[in-house]
Amino acid sequence: MLREFCAENFTDIKKTIRAGADRIELCDNLAVGGTTPSYGVIRYAIEFCKDKSVSIMTMIRPRGGDFVYTSDEIEIMKQDIKMAKEIKTDGVVFGCLTSQKRIDRENMKELLTLSTGCEVTFHMAFDQIPVKYQLEELDWLIEQKVTRVLTHGGLSGTLQDNSEIINKLIEHAAGRIEILPGGGVTYQNVSQLAHIIPASQFHGTKIVDFSN
Repeated sequence: MLREFCAENFTDIKKTIRAGADRIELCDNLAVGGTTPSYGVIRYAIEFCKDKSVSIMTMIRPRGGDFVYTSDEIEIMKQDIKMAKEIKTDGVVFGCLTSQKRIDRENMKELLTLSTGCEVTFHMAFDQIPVKYQLEELDWLIEQKVTRVLTHGGLSGTLQDNSEIINKLIEHAAGRIEILPGGGVTYQNVSQLAHIIPASQFHGTKIVDFSN
């Protein structure tokens, strides 16, 4: 099972790698769900992890709040993707929605084109999409060759509560795109969750025990 640690800046990255984290989602401002970290943080994390077989997924999000972005914000995201690629991030994490809570295909295509050569995670903006449209939207992400979707299975409840929705996504994905369950995953419950949700990877801020 792959364990992706959600890191706020460089804080705790050394300890989490020692504790067994396999991949890092690197962001800032976790209090608002994560935003783009600074150039210095990204570069330092990449340099630190490059010889440790731990990949870095860099959050591309100009602000907290919703995922409906203005043209100015999209331009900022484009510049951040270019910057992250130049310093050799392994992947980028982003998601754009329309005001109708569907994937913003036009802006996503532009961002995905700039992300060529990197892994791409469509983040928990996916959970904002009404369940009745999620499989259709998942198919679109598959067509665009997005690497994975990070999901809690809903805007509320626990992963256990939302396991039916997540398991439908996994079944529908059928190996064509990775489904990464996250939100409330800890080193204490991840094994139990893996029995309920047949995912090969999980995501969280406490997914490994680095207390010692």
